[in-house]
Amino acid sequence: MVGGSLGGLNAALWLADAGCDVRVLERSRSPLEGRGAGIVLHPATLRYFTEHRLLDLDRISAPARSVRYLGRDGSVAHESPCRYRFTSFNTLYRGLLDRLGPDRYHLGAEVVGIEQDASGVRVQRADGATVSGALAVAADGVGSTARRLLAPGAGPRYAGYVGWRGTVEETELDRGTFAALAPVITYHVMEASHILAYPIPARDRTRGSGRCINWVWYRNVPEGAAFDDVMTDRHGVRQAVSVSPGAVQDGHVDELRAASADLPPPLAEMVGVTGRPFIQAVVDVEVERMAIGRIALLGDAAFSLRPHAAVGTAKAAEDAWRLARALQACNGDVVEALRCWEPGQLALGRQVLARTREAGNRSQFEGTWRVGDPLPFGLYEVGDSAITL
Repeated sequence: MVGGSLGGLNAALWLADAGCDVRVLERSRSPLEGRGAGIVLHPATLRYFTEHRLLDLDRISAPARSVRYLGRDGSVAHESPCRYRFTSFNTLYRGLLDRLGPDRYHLGAEVVGIEQDASGVRVQRADGATVSGALAVAADGVGSTARRLLAPGAGPRYAGYVGWRGTVEETELDRGTFAALAPVITYHVMEASHILAYPIPARDRTRGSGRCINWVWYRNVPEGAAFDDVMTDRHGVRQAVSVSPGAVQDGHVDELRAASADLPPPLAEMVGVTGRPFIQAVVDVEVERMAIGRIALLGDAAFSLRPHAAVGTAKAAEDAWRLARALQACNGDVVEALRCWEPGQLALGRQVLARTREAGNRSQFEGTWRVGDPLPFGLYEVGDSAITL
């Protein structure tokens, strides 16, 4: 397994259940705590937890029972019911990693090369070690080394806007502000931009309600000098896809907070008190093949989806589950299993990527996203992210 984030962990666990001897190679030297932020749960994301009866839904997630659009003055412009649940990257990552165990998870194992023949696959690590097996699963994210080696023309393509992200704890917000934001998904649509906020579990559940508010504000940044500047961190390093919490240049954070004065008051307060907002460039990644011999590209390594459908994690989990099922159905014949698995996952990746592109273009460039429009959340179709457990 190349990559030890959520997609790699899902794949490792499902393949282990299918009888495979799995090893996860993660290039980071430390656990991936603090990566990402809020995640909209989907039945595919929860499948491993539910099938193994590991699930305490109230412990790992926070619910929202309505979608609320706010007007500029903070008034409710539209509200409709929903059944979504939200969690954090850390919660899912820790739950999956604890299940896998440390013996199968190797930190500081950067992969620099992959070779294969009819007998198997050999993965070359940066430290000179070689790992061999019958199957290699590349789940190494949007900046995938495996994809660069196998499909060099399929790299990330900038969509013309970035997502500013942040999380605030209950104690950081005015009591009335938190009460207004905590039980709902809050949206505000403005010219060439939109912002949303939703509850996620707090890291420390001994205080308050055990909830935080996670937010994402999509803002257009033209490609070129302006984009290069916003993606250059406080140390002068131009980052490829994201600028992590605490690394964004002070001037950009100051400009964000100044711009937040034009948001509805609860959202303006939320952005203003966020201590370390961070930036993720919105990009598209699309491959023509997900199966190359004995190598599978999975999750963001194959299709990096704009966040508007809120199913990036679910897509990786679905890819992993279906791969394990294909291996079982083909009695462990790796090449035949990948041949059977690939068409469905390519079709899924293409259709959900097209839907996220449409949603992003409507909100950021075309101006056709209207107050009250249904959210595009869903993997196979809009609405299938609803949680009814």
